Amino acid sequence: MGKDKLKRFAENETFERMFQPPINYHSPDHELKSKWNEVVFKNNNPIVLELGCGRGEYTVGLAQRYPDKNFIGIDIKGARMWRGAKTAHEQGIMNAAFLRIRMEIILKFFAADEVSEIWITFPDPQPRDGKENKRLSSPLFIQRYSEFLMKGGIIHLKTDNFPLYSFSRSAALEMGKEIIDDSDNLYAAKDIHIDLNIQTTYEKIYLKEGKPICYLSYHL
Repeated sequence: MGKDKLKRFAENETFERMFQPPINYHSPDHELKSKWNEVVFKNNNPIVLELGCGRGEYTVGLAQRYPDKNFIGIDIKGARMWRGAKTAHEQGIMNAAFLRIRMEIILKFFAADEVSEIWITFPDPQPRDGKENKRLSSPLFIQRYSEFLMKGGIIHLKTDNFPLYSFSRSAALEMGKEIIDDSDNLYAAKDIHIDLNIQTTYEKIYLKEGKPICYLSYHL
């Protein structure tokens, strides 16, 4: 393991709002489940998750725009999450937090109606046959989100992968979800919502390569 990674892992331990619990499938629910607002954010504002947050560009960007909401970036890649957690720490962004876990155990961390919105930003498309259930927009994960996303809650997906976009759209429709917006070429539109202008590191690379960005949002 490189020295930079080791340094970042060590620094992650010093960030007040960076949580790295040693929890697996057989562990009990985490102590913060149902208590994120009470213990971490100390307010009753809506909670928004960024799943597969990488460097946390959306977590930080949205937190800066919406001080009346709380944002939690979730990923398993600690060296990448370090960038978002460090920015939030250095800039005193108190409504942003980071949770380092595998997404499969997300139900151990959030209670019914605790989350109002989910962003899935450029996730691993898991293209191989038989890996569909690992996609963060699969019916299996949608069912998991329904355990903690409040009624009327919204799920957003941004991806450069058209097959993942198409799969996600079909999954949402098959499960009877109400599509709010969808596009297979987001930036071709004249007017897009300001939140969609936040660009991740990978998104900037894809745009330079000329790849169209797909977007999907729907009510759970």
